[in-house]
Order: sequence, then C-alpha cells, then structure tokens
Amino acid sequence: MLLSRLRVLVDATGVPADRGGVGRYVDGLLGALVDDQLSLAVVCQRTDAERYGRLLSHAEIIAAPAAVAHRPARLAWEQTGLPLLATQVGADVLHSPFYTCPLRASCPVTVTVHDATFFTERDHYDKPRGTFFRSAIKTSLRRAARVVVPSKATRDELIRLLDADPARIDVAYHGLDPEAFHVPSEAECSRVAARLGLGNTTYVAFLGVMEPRKNVPNLIRGWASAVENSPTPPALVLAGGSGHDDAIDAAIAEVPSHLRVVRPGYLRYADLPGYLGGALVSAYPSHGEGFGLPVLEAMACGTPVLTTPRLSLPEVGGDAVAYTGEESDEIARDLEALLNDEPRRKKLAQLGVERAKEFTWERSAQAHLATWQKVVEGVKAGRAA
Repeated sequence: MLLSRLRVLVDATGVPADRGGVGRYVDGLLGALVDDQLSLAVVCQRTDAERYGRLLSHAEIIAAPAAVAHRPARLAWEQTGLPLLATQVGADVLHSPFYTCPLRASCPVTVTVHDATFFTERDHYDKPRGTFFRSAIKTSLRRAARVVVPSKATRDELIRLLDADPARIDVAYHGLDPEAFHVPSEAECSRVAARLGLGNTTYVAFLGVMEPRKNVPNLIRGWASAVENSPTPPALVLAGGSGHDDAIDAAIAEVPSHLRVVRPGYLRYADLPGYLGGALVSAYPSHGEGFGLPVLEAMACGTPVLTTPRLSLPEVGGDAVAYTGEESDEIARDLEALLNDEPRRKKLAQLGVERAKEFTWERSAQAHLATWQKVVEGVKAGRAA
C-alpha cells in the first residue's frame, strides 16, 4: 500500500506509431496502473491523446506540443518542457520509460533502461545510434533516482559493465495482454494465412525488427538448411519493421529457388495471434534481449518457440521453449529436430501457454508503484534528516 496519494507523470511521447516493443510496454503498463492511492498523469503525442483518453479513464491525459513528433524536437522538449510540465501537474515522481530522462527536474525522476546490448553487442548497432544510447544509459544511471529494468539479466549487465548501484535498480518484468495475445481459432489462423498468400502452406514465423541483433540472416540460412530436403518445406515468414540489417537481402538471395520467404512487413496488431498461433514454430534466435516480448507473445499464442539462451531469454522462456545457438548450423540442427518432432512441439505449446500467464501487466504495474514509493520515501527521509 502506498503511503499517500502519489502523483506520477509518465512521459509517453516516445511511443512509436507502430506500437512495437516500447509501445507495448508503455500501453500495457499504463492500462494496469489503477490504484486508489495513485494519481496518474500521462503526456503523449497529440496523435495518441484521443486513444489514451479513451483507454485510460483513470489518468489525466496531456497532449504534448506538436513538434515532439520529430525526435530531435522531442529530445529537446524532454530537457525543458517536460520538467516544467512535471511542476505544473504537481508530480511527486516523473517516469521516463525509454532510456533517456531530463537532467534536471523539480521532482525525482525514474527511468526504464530496457537492455544493455548497446554495450555488449556494439557491432549490431550503427555508430550514431549506439553512441547516443550508450551515453543516454550512462546519464540515466547517474541522474535518475531509481532505474527500472525488465529482467534480472539486464540489471546484472548494468552492474557488471557500468558499475551501476544495485540498490537503485528495480526489476519489473513486462506483461502480456491476454485478450490481444491468445491461442487463436482455426478461423483466425486461416484468415492471416490467406492475407499472407500462404494458403495451406505451413510456415516458420519470426516477429521483430529486422536489425542485426535479431540474427535474422542466420535464421534464414538455418531454416533453408533445415527444410531444404523436406518433401513439403514450410515457408519462412519474416514479419516486422525493416530495420537496418543489409545482410538479410544477401541471405535471402542464397535461398534455394524451391523454398519460400515471405516478408509482409508490419502486421496488424489484431492479426498477431493468428500469425503466431498458426506457425509450426516461432523462431527468435536473438543475440541478446533485455526482455524478449516476441518470445512471450508467441508462447501465449500456443506456438512452440525456438530461441537462444542469451541474457534475459531464459527468464522469459524457462523450460517452456526450445533453445538453440546463434550460428546458422546450430539453428538448422535444432529447427529441423523441432519440426520433425510434433509431440515435442505440442508439449512446448502447452507449457508456453501456462508460463505466459505468469507475466501480467498488473504485476509489472505493482513493481513500478513500489519503485515510485521507494523514491518518495527516500525524499521524505532526506527532508526529515
């Protein structure tokens, strides 16, 4: 129970229109932040104001200046306009949910650092982006009253790599919307398959941004090797944003002509259960994740998952997923074994559905509330001293 009615301002201006990982986190968290002792204010882009106003009856919704739709202007406003807004709404705590935060504010600031792969996987980011986020993470660790991370692995990496203070880092696992991600009906699966032009063709699914860290080129090569000699080879469907991995096109060019790769880009949010649930396997051989929402979402849709045991992924998948290495020959070996073992796929699907139920936005919201309570208690203790 919180001490008194706590006024928290959450900055949602960085939520992308495609509702990718950060969007799912912010939306899920805000929807679950319902507490009699909490007074919630949310600042967002003007295009999101009506949507949040409709979904978040428990929160005060504030539209940010139109200029924040452009990233440079948003980052500048974050340092000037956001602290001023926190003062105007009487915030006890300002929460920044995506790496960066104001350097100065009239109230304590908490920030979510989603992962440490900008340090551990430097080669998988272009230089400007990597440099920016490494600097932002270091600044947030130094300036924020407390830091929220989505996994123990991320916490441990920040401590190991940056000598972060473990006493100021709180773990709040991401959650899942069970209405949005569920075991789909045959009709849902058939509708998505038809939309993708697959007909009755089986497929292996990937969902995520096509960036080097996701290891998509090795997935393509591993899949091609695994199914090349199959009499009815499943297609490979790569769904998600285009990202900046130029090696994907080169890997696709190597695929034998009788195999099929489908690249639909972003899928409609409502289509994701049918897409994931209709797959033979959801493959996600990432080099490392701060959490791994695509793995959790596939599990909730009753899809057997093949992923890597890197960083946070075992915290999410546990014993309910199959693991593989990051190299294409390892992926080929383990994907072929899983495709040829229907009883194991069914077992993993059942285990995944049950494990996914453990991750809820309500639990995540309570963890965030506990963080903010610690911050306010710390401020009061400092004043008393």
